[in-house]
Amino acid sequence: MDYSLLSNAPLFKGITPGDIETILASVPFRVKKFQSGLMISQSGEPVNSLMVVISGIVKGEMADYSGRVIKIEDIPAPGALASAFIFGNRNRFPVNVIAVSDGELLLIDKPDFLILLMRNNILLVNFLNMISNRSQFLSEKIKFLNFKTIKGKLAHYILQKAGKYGTSVTLDMTQSDLADFFGVTRPSVARAIGDLEEEGYLKAKGKNIKLIDKEGLADLTIDL
Repeated sequence: MDYSLLSNAPLFKGITPGDIETILASVPFRVKKFQSGLMISQSGEPVNSLMVVISGIVKGEMADYSGRVIKIEDIPAPGALASAFIFGNRNRFPVNVIAVSDGELLLIDKPDFLILLMRNNILLVNFLNMISNRSQFLSEKIKFLNFKTIKGKLAHYILQKAGKYGTSVTLDMTQSDLADFFGVTRPSVARAIGDLEEEGYLKAKGKNIKLIDKEGLADLTIDL
């Protein structure tokens, strides 16, 4: 295993590849290969291990009561899977985890991972940061899912990117990515951007957005 890849993982931030090798040698671990399209974990299954993507990409997705599939996020190497659900009373996968490409996972069973956290303060702090960031991400995701209109979702996303004083933004997602993130279709996103431009809220050129009416955009977010 290439330990230099793991040194880029949030869990091992600030730890050299040599030290990572030493740390992992102190507990049992295994490497599991996966193929594109494979269901790695299903929603509701218990999270019994720390799982870090060593190579490849996986995605988390869920289905609502109508059967519509909503992609939560892509998780490329060296991201971790369900890190916020390893511990706790309901430590089960909240979404389906599916392989987007071929790759490998590092797995450390929960009791062994707990031993590592107790032994190494850097690992412990990194892990706490990981689960805090995950909670913040999921909180933002819930906000987007709760907006009634696509224009409300877009307005919130754009204003968040622009900040309090910004008058322009460069989107960091394609329209397809935004559609997956919002749980809607790509044409719906394109149509909503066109509507916002036609109604005078913004000017759009590719991923570059110039905000014309920030107050009006803010009003669109009050649609809960």
